[in-house]
Amino acid sequence: MKIWVDGTITEPESSRLSPFDHGFTVGDGVFETCKVVDGQAFALSRHLRRLARSATGLALPVPDESVVREGVSALLAAEPAAGRVRITYTGGPGPLGSDRGDEGTTLVIAVSPGGRWEPTTKVSVVPWTRNERSAVAGLKTTSYAENVVALAYAHDEGASEAILANSRGELCEGTGSNIFVVLDGGLVTPSLRSGCLAGITRELVIEWCGAKEVDLDVSELEHATEAFLTSSTRDVQPIHAIDARPLASAPGPVTESARATFHERSASDIDP
Repeated sequence: MKIWVDGTITEPESSRLSPFDHGFTVGDGVFETCKVVDGQAFALSRHLRRLARSATGLALPVPDESVVREGVSALLAAEPAAGRVRITYTGGPGPLGSDRGDEGTTLVIAVSPGGRWEPTTKVSVVPWTRNERSAVAGLKTTSYAENVVALAYAHDEGASEAILANSRGELCEGTGSNIFVVLDGGLVTPSLRSGCLAGITRELVIEWCGAKEVDLDVSELEHATEAFLTSSTRDVQPIHAIDARPLASAPGPVTESARATFHERSASDIDP
């Protein structure tokens, strides 16, 4: 598979990235991942708006949207079988510390084949929390070490995703997904006040399915009759178990309706 680095398409083994790049040394970068449908990145405009918000949140200059679009288009033309595309934007080469350098930013676009998620999944609530007051809360940064640890814990529990509460004990998000639950027949998801990422699929499900954003204690998971994950690669994935508690139906009627609506609406518009 080829990659695009600062305007040039190249083979991964021949690409040149500085070992002093801040994205590598301190995780000073942001990124977006889009699924690819028929050679096009789904919901690219929304992803690029979020990329700009995340860059602003890190005090990085906002990347030129036209350049990113050109890079995505060129790379997908060169790799028509790609299933997902990732845009990574970092602070560029810098000193071995938190101070940034003055050589400019780095922009990398990469593609990979599309994987298939299971029809339903188990999730595990992990013992670590999100800091909803963090300087990077709600930003899609490359600093994913916490997620790596949490996801490994979930995998040891036989789950495909870890679910985190925030420091107030409120339900927050997964390591790479948002969570929706059905309580008293209503579809709800943690509000952005929880510190969760404003997921693109989350955003579309709220718009298309009428889900409500609420503040929920993580203990409310014990009362959920249905639940599902959303992400750019999972779309809407029903949850069949939360830790050791199986859910009676997966997908239940609310989840199935949300999944069908998302499939229909997303199939009709590549850039909603």
